Amino acid sequence: MMLIGPAFPSKARYGGLISTKPRPGFPGGVMYDFGEGVPQNYKTSAKWITHAAEQGNAKAQTNLGFMYDSGYGVPQNYKTAFKWYTLAAEQGHAYAQYNLGAMYNNGQGVLQDYVRAHMWFNIAASSGDKNGFKNRDIVAKRMTPAKIAEAQDLAQECEKKNYKGC
Repeated sequence: MMLIGPAFPSKARYGGLISTKPRPGFPGGVMYDFGEGVPQNYKTSAKWITHAAEQGNAKAQTNLGFMYDSGYGVPQNYKTAFKWYTLAAEQGHAYAQYNLGAMYNNGQGVLQDYVRAHMWFNIAASSGDKNGFKNRDIVAKRMTPAKIAEAQDLAQECEKKNYKGC
């Protein structure tokens, strides 16, 4: 079965932008990403989103992870995508948690690990990602009951640690 693809933080998830002029940081980066009021430019978007991500903005970290995951405006690099998704996931960002599940499922930037994929999809679903449960169940079909139990235990431990160091 095919997993549902990576969660891209679309402009709909960020709400409407009021200004037609880009502002430093994340909103300006999104404007360049989608070409809203400015010419679309992924490299400029990556620069602005990186600034916001480095300041700890979980949405920007998720978006930057996606940019590295896909190669939009930056060289495609799964390990760097994983880093940014992890920083956002540790803040409880559901889309970043979902994307970590996808990376573990596909072995992108990390060794393929269905237990970790199941764990992150389960956590993402608990955090509000609607596709998390679907993908968790798809991954579970590739796992033994013991491995599913291990993944569930890891998810509970991770939530107790507020997603840090999972």
